[in-house]
Amino acid sequence: MRKEDCYLLGKITRRHGLAGNVILKLDTDQPELYNKLESIFVEINGLLVPFFIAKTTRSKTDALNILFKNSTEALVDQSLGKNVYLPLSTLPKLSGKQFYYHEVIGFTVFDQENNNCGIIESVNDQTAQNYFVTNFGGKKL
Repeated sequence: MRKEDCYLLGKITRRHGLAGNVILKLDTDQPELYNKLESIFVEINGLLVPFFIAKTTRSKTDALNILFKNSTEALVDQSLGKNVYLPLSTLPKLSGKQFYYHEVIGFTVFDQENNNCGIIESVNDQTAQNYFVTNFGGKKL
């Protein structure tokens, strides 16, 4: 699986208990869509490695408690602090003028007078108001 064919679901933040469970902090505004995951891709050394899931339960509103199939201490250690991805094909279809942030990367932004304001490089969703990060003449805006 290539990273370009996936979207970031979240990050494995820590262990939970002694049975080999981990906590997956979800980076989504619809965490209920991910209650019944069968597998995830964990980024290890730049590669997406499939991890198969035996059981998931809700930890908090934005986190899952995950037990991997055939979980071992080494498997858990390998996944800690790593980003988690799912294939783009698993995203729910949107209607109307809705879009996913990854879909607008590379789009050109124009102001009300039709002046070019740069190309969208990323979307910052870590603040109270989400915003596009654009590159205009070598400067990030």
